Formats: sequence, C-alpha cells, structure tokens
Amino acid sequence: MALRKFLSFILTSVAAGLAAAFVVFLLRPGLLNNHRPPPQAVIPAPPRPSVPEPSPATTPAAGPVSYAAAVKRAAPSVVNIFTTKVVTEQASPLFKDPTLQFFFGDRPSARPRQRLETSLGSGVILDARGYILTNNHVIDGADEIQLVLRDGRNIPAAVVGTDRDTDLAVLQAQARDLPAINLGDSARLEVGDVVLAIGNPFGVGQTVTMGIVSATGRDRLGINTFEDFIQTDAAINPGNSGGALINAHGDLVGINTVIYSESGGSQGIGFAIPISLAQGIMQQLLLHGRVIRGWLGIMAQDVTPELAESFGLSVAIGVLVSGVLEQGPADLAGLEPGDIITRINDMTPTSALDILNLIAMQPPGSEITIEGWRGHTRLKLKALIAERPPKISPM
Repeated sequence: MALRKFLSFILTSVAAGLAAAFVVFLLRPGLLNNHRPPPQAVIPAPPRPSVPEPSPATTPAAGPVSYAAAVKRAAPSVVNIFTTKVVTEQASPLFKDPTLQFFFGDRPSARPRQRLETSLGSGVILDARGYILTNNHVIDGADEIQLVLRDGRNIPAAVVGTDRDTDLAVLQAQARDLPAINLGDSARLEVGDVVLAIGNPFGVGQTVTMGIVSATGRDRLGINTFEDFIQTDAAINPGNSGGALINAHGDLVGINTVIYSESGGSQGIGFAIPISLAQGIMQQLLLHGRVIRGWLGIMAQDVTPELAESFGLSVAIGVLVSGVLEQGPADLAGLEPGDIITRINDMTPTSALDILNLIAMQPPGSEITIEGWRGHTRLKLKALIAERPPKISPM
C-alpha cells in the first residue's frame, strides 16, 4: 500500500514538471535559445572545376599490347632463301714453277679445285603468281635458289631480273597461289612509327624483331648508287637481308637490306629500302628485264665554298662537272670538265647526288636544258638523254 502511494507521488510530480515546462516554452521561447551554443562560422568549400568528358578525337590513342595480329598477317608472305654456287679455287702459283714440277710432278693439289658455297637470306612474296622481292646480294652469282615457306614447303626459284644500283632482285617461285603480302605506304612513315622486321637471321628460322623508324630518306651512305633508306632500330642481322619491314598493321613498308655494324651483329642501326622505290624497280624488271634510267655521261662533285671562291662564284651553288665521258651525251652536247651546272630544265641540283637522281629520272631519248657557268660566262646547252649502261659510274 505504501509502494503504491510512493509511485503515485512520483508520477504526479513528473506530470506537474512537464506541464510547467510546456507553459514556460509557450510564454518565453527565447529562454531556451539562450542555452544554445553560438553558431560556428562555416567556410564554404571552393567550387570544383568542371572537367569536360574527353572526346575520342582528343584522347591519345593507346598502342596495342601485342603485334601478333600484324605478324600473323605478314609472316606467311616472308620466305627463307637458300642459295648455292660453285666456286673455283685456283691453286697457288708456286705449283706452276718448273723446278717444283720437275721434282714433285703435276700433283692434284696443284690443280684448280671446285667447292660449293652456300648462303642464306630472306624474301617477300609480292604477287600470288610467285614473284618475290629480295636483295641482289642475297642471290648474286647463285647457281641454285631454294625457297622455304612458313608452312614448311621447299620450292625452287629462278631469277627474273636484278638491279645492282639499288641492290634489289626479283625471283619467281615455281609455284602459284602463294600468300602475297599487303603493301603499305612508305611515303607516310614518320620518325617514331613502330615497325617490325621479319626474316631468317643466322639461319635460325623465321624471326620477328620490333623497333621504330629512326630516320627516313637516308642517303650518302655509300652502300648503293641510288639510296633512299628507312633507318630503324629493329634488329636486323645476317640472313635478314631481303626480308620484310612491316608497320603495326602488318603492311609492307620496306625491304631490309643492310646494317651498320662493327661487329657483324645488330647495333640498332639498320636500313631498309622503301617499298615505294622497291615496287617501281620490280615493275621495271618484270616489264623490261632491267631498270631503265637516264644517263648523261658526266662525273660531278659538290661545289664547296673553296671551289666557289676559286671559280669566282658569289655563292656555293650548283654542281661541278669533274669529268665528261668521250662521245657520251654530255660530250656531244658540248659540256666540258670545269663547267658548273646550276639548273636542269626547271630543277636546281644542290649536290652531285641531286644531279644523279635528276638525270636518272629522265626517260632516254628526252631532251634536257642545262644551264650554268663556264668560268665567268653563262652556259646554256641542250643534251639528249641516253639510257644508263650497266656497271658504269659516270652519271
């Protein structure tokens, strides 16, 4: 009974307190606000700059993580080339001495001996009818040429034509329906483009190496008469000559030709003939069996500041004629050693290499206008271009 009274007292007191608080809140609401903590200063965060979504046109293109697709596309068109030729070794001249022959007679070792010499290289199938492009030095002097395709087939081949001036050769395999490679545009190559070299280095079998285009238009290397090389750091080794230089899509852009090396192995400086040049040579070899170029019959050298001073020229321009082949086109036109050529038709040669290429591009039988200087006298002649003879050095 006492517990019930105590609980009733507690509940009555709590209800009275709540009622009093409610009355105070209604009459004086500010009393409750006085006990709130003072508001804190809020520093607004700086607005985040709006970043536009990158568009496909401005997003850098990511390179592929693998070039397997390009290799699968091009590799079946690259062949290994094995050549053999018979080499005759002459005996020592000592065996021809009459005294030695009197004492030792005509010994077999004193007679010329023949042996087989083998070499290897690579080639690229450019036509399904079996036409293959390679380097001339790969098949030069070969008595027998064998091709090994990527699928393992061994096919004999014959030489269609060669061009020593660019170190190119065209072969024809004794087979049809061969996998021809897709041609790229070597004129659009830029320094930094990814390229891959496919060939048969050291005879180990078809091998692929990767690098970039290090330079284009390399000339004055003294490798070939007509030079316009692609330089690459893709590893090119003995046996790669004549193989394919392809771009990242598997298109042929060059024919691997030579390396710059003091050890015989790759040192990161290799040279390939652009396919634009090689294809033109191939077409001429297929049509004519030779490459037809213009020829003037002169030897020329660059006009240096020293030469310009000795000839009384105000600037070192033009090309000095250092030699004229007797009864050649230049000789018949009246050109003489010591003349300086400053223009051919509407073109201005700046070096001996320029004039070599300008003359070579002229079709045989065409007439050109040569302008220049003979001493302090202006020179203007007409010359009839002839066809460049094989194995000749004058331009």
